[in-house]
Amino acid sequence: MRNVMLVGGIYHPFDEYAEEITSLCTEIGVDTIVTDDVEAAIGQLEGAALFTLYALRWRMLNHEKYIPHRPRWAFEMPQALADTLRSYVANGGPMLAMHTASICFDDWPGFAQVLGGQWVWNTSFHPEPGAVDVIPAGEHPIVSGSDRFTLSDEVYHNLALEPGSTPLLQARVPDGDWQTVAWAYEGGGGRVVYDALGHDGASLRDTAHRAFLRSSLRWLMQH
Repeated sequence: MRNVMLVGGIYHPFDEYAEEITSLCTEIGVDTIVTDDVEAAIGQLEGAALFTLYALRWRMLNHEKYIPHRPRWAFEMPQALADTLRSYVANGGPMLAMHTASICFDDWPGFAQVLGGQWVWNTSFHPEPGAVDVIPAGEHPIVSGSDRFTLSDEVYHNLALEPGSTPLLQARVPDGDWQTVAWAYEGGGGRVVYDALGHDGASLRDTAHRAFLRSSLRWLMQH
């Protein structure tokens, strides 16, 4: 079985992410192909057992600080690639989307209906990384029997969930409000898990967070 993982972008250790997710996939007998080329990744989805989106690729029009990074990392989603990814999920292809994935493909209005939610510019934000409390939300099989845990991470605030998305985890910074930071979604046809945690490799190596990801992979691959 094959996992196609798209990584790459600014301000995050994507190579480290790739190593950790590859390790988790290996545990369940899935080989991983890693690329930072969007076209190459989506072009390999036929027959893939999993698509992992752990990248930060958008138009970068939101602030002048992104100007130096635009030539390498700014991205607009061609319609053909959008159709291929939508079809992959609609035909039952599972997708694991991590952290910055909710910011990706901001010129594609339909991406939220594939992912189950999205980052909304001028509404969503995050405080600086630091101590975070995390609790399971609801009774979904992924978090059944899970306990509260703490880790150092970055909490995305005010993400917009699609109708039908099932919250899995909520998190808060000290004195902050609880925010939905992970969900499961089957609205597009296949199974999708989005996890907004994972700002660095230490988060992915955290025992409780890793257990959540392992449970998410099992649920995704059962479909």
